[in-house]
Amino acid sequence: MWTLITGATGYLGRAFCLLSLERGDDLFVTGRDEGKLRALRKELMDRYPRANVEYYAADLTDSKKRRQLFEKASAHPVSRLINCAGADIQKAVEKFSEKSLTFTVRSNFEAAASMCLFAIGNRAETLEIINISSVSGLYPMPYFALYSASKGALTSFSMSLRREMKGKGVYVTAVLPGAFYSRPDVVEYIRNEGAWGRLAAKTPEYVAFKSLKAADRHRKKCIPGAANKLMNFFTRLVPAPLRTRYIAGRWKKTEKDGFFPEEEK
Repeated sequence: MWTLITGATGYLGRAFCLLSLERGDDLFVTGRDEGKLRALRKELMDRYPRANVEYYAADLTDSKKRRQLFEKASAHPVSRLINCAGADIQKAVEKFSEKSLTFTVRSNFEAAASMCLFAIGNRAETLEIINISSVSGLYPMPYFALYSASKGALTSFSMSLRREMKGKGVYVTAVLPGAFYSRPDVVEYIRNEGAWGRLAAKTPEYVAFKSLKAADRHRKKCIPGAANKLMNFFTRLVPAPLRTRYIAGRWKKTEKDGFFPEEEK
């Protein structure tokens, strides 16, 4: 059981690694930083000495680097692909540079779609695909526009791919989490959201557990947490113009960019 995890050195990726090893899977993990991948492998091997963990560093926004990753991973038929890699940059579109704009879109959608194509062509007898999207992709979100649009595209792609793969031993699950505790700037963001933000926010371990459980059941979509499910239900009842105006007013007050902080200067 080879499980391929992108964004493995992130908070959610690490949680998926640990849960996958508990299940007895072999791991092939990737991320942008080789030093972090090496440290992650050591941590995982210290916990699970008999585990089989391989890694390869690659920037998945670069098609050449992806091809090199595919060459390295092609010897391992994939039983489960977990696309965790992504960029949750929140700010007005006009504040993006061309570099951060393309990085966001490629991280959140292009890279995940490309990984799905590779996994399908290099799959084991059966393949489970878990694409980590977001509840933010359910509708337009001003001041979070690139993130919500690219995550919405990933959800739509996942649903279409699932239908195309029906009867072929490939099962696709789109996971739409809300905020979860990760980087310090995200933790601060959750704190500033008040009581509802803290109620809706989950741990990476919770999101990973619910995601794997949904994939085991071959569910097409998973929104972890009752609060996030309720939010999705009630916001759908609000007329789109009012919803968009409310989101714009709320999100305009907050910015977060853990990838290109120099652009905020």
